[in-house]
Amino acid sequence: MTSVTPSQNRIYLLRHAKSGWAQPGERDFDRALNDAGREEAASVAERAIERGYRPDLILSSTARRCRETADAFRGAYSTRTEFQYLDELYNCTADTYLDILANFKNYGSVMVVGHNPSIEEVLFLLAGSEAAQTVVPEGFPTAGLAVLDRAADAASRSRPWVLMDFLGG
Repeated sequence: MTSVTPSQNRIYLLRHAKSGWAQPGERDFDRALNDAGREEAASVAERAIERGYRPDLILSSTARRCRETADAFRGAYSTRTEFQYLDELYNCTADTYLDILANFKNYGSVMVVGHNPSIEEVLFLLAGSEAAQTVVPEGFPTAGLAVLDRAADAASRSRPWVLMDFLGG
């Protein structure tokens, strides 16, 4: 397990919305959102905006279902929100997510649009098992959005991140 600690003040963890099953001959990577997933993505984007959640940067897996989920935010956010799509976020470990966040330390707030189980593992690592288990007792739902803030006294705390909000899918 890596000991990388993200430097951002706020991290948003967003699991991609519902996708269809792979069709014969279709790669998992190319699965698109289904109708319910498109509605989920639009709904979570709308609720995030209503609560004033506006990341400086949105990092998304290049898998189609993640790109489509991230794109639900694109039209709603001003041009100040930057979008980047990273191959490394597909089929990787929680450690890779943390390493990627560490590479974007110049951003005050970052949203990561990714996949389970890694997105859930990152939530447990940053927020702690008790807080994470409270909001995702049956697993991180599709289009679920966790909002984590750096604790004011992060240097003296064993858990430097506080789970501030969770928007269920």
